[in-house]
Amino acid sequence: MVKLVSTLLNLLVILALQIFPGNVSVKLDVPSEVQAGSEFNVRVTLNKGNLEGFSRFQQTIPAGLTAISGTSSNADFTFSDKRVRLIWLRTPQDDEITVTYRVKIDERLKGTFMLDGKFSYIEDNERKSVDVNPVAITILPSPTVDPSLIVDINDFEKMSVPYPAPAAEEAVNIACIRQKPYPGEQGDYVVNVLVSKESTRHFAKIEENVPEGYTAVALNTKDAIFTFKEQKAKFLWMNLPVEPYFVVSYRLIPKNQAKLPAPSLNGAFSYLVDDKTVSMGILESDQNLADVNDQNVADLVASAQTGPAPVIVPVAVKEPTRDVAQKPVEEPAKPESKPVKKETKEKPKEIKQPVGNTVSDASLSLNPEQGVYYRIQVAAGHKPVNIERYFRKMNLEKEVRQEAHDGWQKYSIGSFAMYKEARDYRVHIWNTTPVKDAFITAYNSGKRITVQEALMISEQKWYR
Repeated sequence: MVKLVSTLLNLLVILALQIFPGNVSVKLDVPSEVQAGSEFNVRVTLNKGNLEGFSRFQQTIPAGLTAISGTSSNADFTFSDKRVRLIWLRTPQDDEITVTYRVKIDERLKGTFMLDGKFSYIEDNERKSVDVNPVAITILPSPTVDPSLIVDINDFEKMSVPYPAPAAEEAVNIACIRQKPYPGEQGDYVVNVLVSKESTRHFAKIEENVPEGYTAVALNTKDAIFTFKEQKAKFLWMNLPVEPYFVVSYRLIPKNQAKLPAPSLNGAFSYLVDDKTVSMGILESDQNLADVNDQNVADLVASAQTGPAPVIVPVAVKEPTRDVAQKPVEEPAKPESKPVKKETKEKPKEIKQPVGNTVSDASLSLNPEQGVYYRIQVAAGHKPVNIERYFRKMNLEKEVRQEAHDGWQKYSIGSFAMYKEARDYRVHIWNTTPVKDAFITAYNSGKRITVQEALMISEQKWYR
């Protein structure tokens, strides 16, 4: 009888797992004892059920330990401020995921510490998490270190504060070099771009300004997302390729088979170092980059070091929205002026500059904020207007600010750290004001970027 009951219980457990396959669990495998001055492996096994979207594993390790990426199962691995992060924009399809990384132990350490962690994920548009059961690890002191120098791991941070290298030093051996565009076989031009990235692994972007009259088409992206919009060709990586250097390429095709002069390009390469965005200009070379080797790259990078220093910009912590043309309404004319009607069927109406003082108050201009944030654009035009008078009857609850961008005067409201908040407020504007074409814009420390880039940099989720 007992055996029958046990069998039935096992069957019920199996059935429950089949009915509720979304159950998520995390297992942590680490050694119970390690030697100071050595390394040990951390193995994390995730049983994820039916999860498919954004997920993240996070773990804090004590000062004196350094984490080094191992097998990440397509996750974005980062380690900074004693924190290990593995982030998936889309969780792998396998029911069970295994990730590993190595931990290097300072040779002066001893003592016992607890290692735990948390796996967070999105399910039914709700954020959920699973805590990892803590595991005790004992560090045996190194026999080769003077006992007077050995410190308990729980006291190490108080006694030894590491000095981080400036981000600029991290960029010493990083360079981006473009081969001078050369004619292709069909009246086009081919562009090769070399990226020497050393050990940099995370978010990065190439952005090239393409001359008018040309269209850019990708040839070799090295797993980047390639876009061409408003005469800008972009390669976007959530994780850079593992190789220390690589080459991407694209074609420049004259529109309507027009006869155009050889294209002249300028662009920038940007990447993340800890919490900073580093941006450097792309240098041009006559050397053939289609077939480079270690020596070629070393010589090219050495010559690139004479160029401008990288610019470092602090940042904070998917719907790739487009910065599309907007349909603003004309500024109301003065009472004595006759209203001017403009055709708006196919192209947006620009804000018309009325007679008299129309320059907006400088206090209402858009001031840059630190980090990644989102605003709601409500109007745009080629000439500035009196903001208070123009937007008075639009029932907008937040203050309207003005910025000059790509030859337009653009007007936006709000400031949201989270994309979801901006999306919800955009819907609120649609429902409560006459502005029906409001859309979300994104910024990184005051610089306008695409929403997709902002989501990737800030590790936020695009909720459908």
